[in-house]
Amino acid sequence: MLKEAVEALDVQAEATYVDTTFGRGGHAKRILEKLSPAGQLIVFDKDPQAIAVAQAMSEPRMQIRHQGFEALNQLPHHSVAGVLMDLGVSSPQIDNPERGFSFRQDGPLDMRMDTSRGQSVHEWLGVASTDQIAQVIRDYGEERFANGIAKAIVAQRDAGQLPSTTLAMAELVASVVKTREAGQNPATRTFQAFRIFINRELEELAQALDASLQVLQPRGRLVVISFHSLEDRMVKQFIAKNAKEVYDRRAPFASPAKLALRDLGRQRPSAEEVSANPRSRSAILRVAERLPMQEAP
Repeated sequence: MLKEAVEALDVQAEATYVDTTFGRGGHAKRILEKLSPAGQLIVFDKDPQAIAVAQAMSEPRMQIRHQGFEALNQLPHHSVAGVLMDLGVSSPQIDNPERGFSFRQDGPLDMRMDTSRGQSVHEWLGVASTDQIAQVIRDYGEERFANGIAKAIVAQRDAGQLPSTTLAMAELVASVVKTREAGQNPATRTFQAFRIFINRELEELAQALDASLQVLQPRGRLVVISFHSLEDRMVKQFIAKNAKEVYDRRAPFASPAKLALRDLGRQRPSAEEVSANPRSRSAILRVAERLPMQEAP
């Protein structure tokens, strides 16, 4: 939803915008096309490969930050006219087997978005308890076979045979998950859970959403593309919480809390986009506008 997301930002030529997940620069390039020499784009990404792509652009209007988007709160308050969040894993990350995100090709069981720091999935599975593994798979993958998968992983580990590659892990999960939605690999939910957990994706999203209220100028736009229900639920609830009047039941005659956002709705990808890029079929684009300060908390 590249075109729709950039249009939703309502880019003003001399303003400052933030792309919290640079990826390979698709959204960033579209935004830069709309900016004048006085405009500025701040891009974040944890992936060293993405940062290398950004640096190779040699774009003077672009400020590059090798950080996750939880660092959005480091920007000055009310300093940007729009924040774009394109959540989840990028196609280049999925397509590179060495990154370990996909079970379609064999590669190391890694899944770190920032390969320069932190534990890989394989390293974490080497020390996590059965209960910890099950909770991650259940909470972040919404997988009903979480307990069985966790027990199978720990049994393999205790036997000195903990899977270290994506295909080996996918085969282990498939041996436990006997039923699955048509067309979905049995390991889909488990791999999603491992990726979200090891990269702290939901924790970072919560922090970034809160920070967006601080950094957005009045009438600034928040544009978020999510690809699974956990992310979209968080974004939907965040916008709803800040776009409706809330009364304190302990003080029924007091004025409600001031509104911070105006909900501008959601979009789904067109049939043409889904046909050209099947990965987009689960995408949901949500847009909100920062209200003027006198209307906001």
